[in-house]
Amino acid sequence: MTLPGLPADMPQRKVTMYRNGSVYTAADPFATAMLVDGDTVAWVGSEQAASSVADSSMEIIDLRGALLAPGFVDSHVHLSETGIAADSLQLAEVRSARELLDAVARAAATIGSDGTVLGNGWDESLWDDASLPTQDELERAAGGRKVYLARVDAHSGLVSSSLAAAAGIEGMDGHDGGARVLRAAHNASRLQARQMPQGERRRYQELALREAAANGYVAMAEMAAPHLCSIDDLRLSASWNGGPEALPEVLPYWGELASSTEHAAEILGRLEVPVLGLAGDLNIDGSIGSRTAALSEDYADAPGERGGLYLSVDEAARHIAACSTLGIQAGFHVIGDAGLKAALDALDQAAAEVGEQRVRAAGHRLEHVEMADAEDRARLAKYSITVSAQPAFDAAWGGAGKLYEQRLGTRSTTMNPFASYYSEGVPVCFGSDSPVTPLRPWSSVRACLEHSNPAQRISARAAFLGHTRAGWRASRQRNPLLGQLVPGAPASFAVWEVEELMVQVADDRVQSWSTDPRARTPLLPALDSGSDPVCLQTVREGRELFANGALRS
Repeated sequence: MTLPGLPADMPQRKVTMYRNGSVYTAADPFATAMLVDGDTVAWVGSEQAASSVADSSMEIIDLRGALLAPGFVDSHVHLSETGIAADSLQLAEVRSARELLDAVARAAATIGSDGTVLGNGWDESLWDDASLPTQDELERAAGGRKVYLARVDAHSGLVSSSLAAAAGIEGMDGHDGGARVLRAAHNASRLQARQMPQGERRRYQELALREAAANGYVAMAEMAAPHLCSIDDLRLSASWNGGPEALPEVLPYWGELASSTEHAAEILGRLEVPVLGLAGDLNIDGSIGSRTAALSEDYADAPGERGGLYLSVDEAARHIAACSTLGIQAGFHVIGDAGLKAALDALDQAAAEVGEQRVRAAGHRLEHVEMADAEDRARLAKYSITVSAQPAFDAAWGGAGKLYEQRLGTRSTTMNPFASYYSEGVPVCFGSDSPVTPLRPWSSVRACLEHSNPAQRISARAAFLGHTRAGWRASRQRNPLLGQLVPGAPASFAVWEVEELMVQVADDRVQSWSTDPRARTPLLPALDSGSDPVCLQTVREGRELFANGALRS
């Protein structure tokens, strides 16, 4: 017997039948089974139809009520830094300079005298006393070893005197002689601290990719840039796609500034690997936490400070014009409202030079875009600029008494306007900015549902699409079926153990109909319990990237 929708003469290759679960698909909201033929979704449908053809030539996987859904796409990640951070001193729970120094001393005792103490995740906004240790205090705690400790936002760090000397940061922008380094001094310190053999860097990237696979990701947008890593690091990240390992697909970007079309072409040729654009972490400004994001008004907790622009409007405009002419994506890291207005002015200037249609057609993107008013959003929509946002930022730092309110006061309530982006036609995709926030996609979906500003909450469906199909669209993939589970689509998906399925929307009043089959709406995991679904399997184009032992038991 042939499954409905399949040709009778389909070649009899080994296939996998998933059944007795729930399939998130627009093809059939009641689907409980899916057939995978090689690297392609061959069919989705009912349990009855699946039973009629299941035989010994197939691998039959009993989902036992599990959810099978399109795999996640992380639209902003740093692979090497994610792996390094996972293997470094964890400082998120530190609550004072004294605790931080004690942690450094303990870590230093475990490494050789010529090693470097690497740490990640400290956040002085959570301390009762925000005073930071000095370079010499870090040096003594580490027993003379070099020390580099990244702040949670990865836009500043703490360095010991020996690390500062090795990085040659004296006189650099962002270094005042203290342990904390910003901007150019921070970039130089980070690169110095993280020098390592290519084999070790490969291990860290694989660690990050396997962590992603274990959390249901099938693709990762790698946001490499000269101030973060070398071109060799970019080449390594791109090489995973053609390697024998079954890992998530890497979508590589390189954030290097181009001054002309010829210069952009020269950069692309020098990379020696195909990239999706000269975009990503090409910084127009910094971060709210490190007070380096460019604001139009002073920081609430630091009168007289407004951050600053790392690029001028003219520089950004030339970069956009060059990329538009070549038909590739340009993009910038933008967080502050003054930074965003500079990026938008650059778009206007580039459009005046090469034409608005050419700018729109290139599919440019901006990373983060946390502070955008109605006028800004209209300008983003005008040029079809994709906003690559991080919902977990709001979960971590939004709300009363948290970091955004400390730094911005009442302005914090307008941060990360997800609902406004959707309603006003601004394309949105979502990511983690790992290692800044963890590779936990369902927590990110929940952050959209529970935005600190109720007016900016979006439905679970909108958030899920922003973490799946929208990620593929943002990277300008040609296959329109990516991110869907319909016949003919690539077999890229994850299987999730779930407690309950439902429709979750921003307005609690309309959730009462969510389990009514007449709604014909595909269901997603209920996320109101606070716990994430458990990943049982991740598959990309038919290749198993991850499997929990419970899947086939």
